[in-house]
Amino acid sequence: MEKELTSKESLELITQMITKAKKTAGGDGGFQMLLWGWAISICNFGHYILTKLDFDAPYVVWLGLIPVIGISIWHGVTKSKKTGVKTHLDSVLSQLWIMIFVGIVIVLSFMSNLNMYQNPIILILASIGIFTTGAMVKVNLIKFGGIFLMAAALFSFFLPITEQYLVAGIAIVIGYLVPGYSLKRG
Repeated sequence: MEKELTSKESLELITQMITKAKKTAGGDGGFQMLLWGWAISICNFGHYILTKLDFDAPYVVWLGLIPVIGISIWHGVTKSKKTGVKTHLDSVLSQLWIMIFVGIVIVLSFMSNLNMYQNPIILILASIGIFTTGAMVKVNLIKFGGIFLMAAALFSFFLPITEQYLVAGIAIVIGYLVPGYSLKRG
């Protein structure tokens, strides 16, 4: 025989479920946002610094993303096996970020056709992903991160390519890391 919940117990249960869904959808307490936020911001700042130091191949810092891709996939698969249940929200967000990743790969493949102005376009794609994630999990700070990334993308179009790396690094810190740490705390 099932026990009937009081109004207070029902509200507490719903609140717990919403909090858990936000945490899960945000990448296990913001894990994915923090992983990618740190990796991308470090690569952007590294590229910027190496360019300013007249290093011949400043793009070499981006090779650091290879293990990050592996860590991200491993974490996602492990988390999926551990929870066993994949909600509709998990599925939609996963598909959204897969398509954003594919979009970024396409942009990078054609960056010479874009006159090396790939950073603003990548920021636009990241903005869409972050804002949509925030809207779906109903966390305004994540949505703000998406808005900030979009503003940084717009600003970047008016800058020389080297300076775009600096702006992108700062934008990722504010657009990914600030909301990511907020989720981790939450």
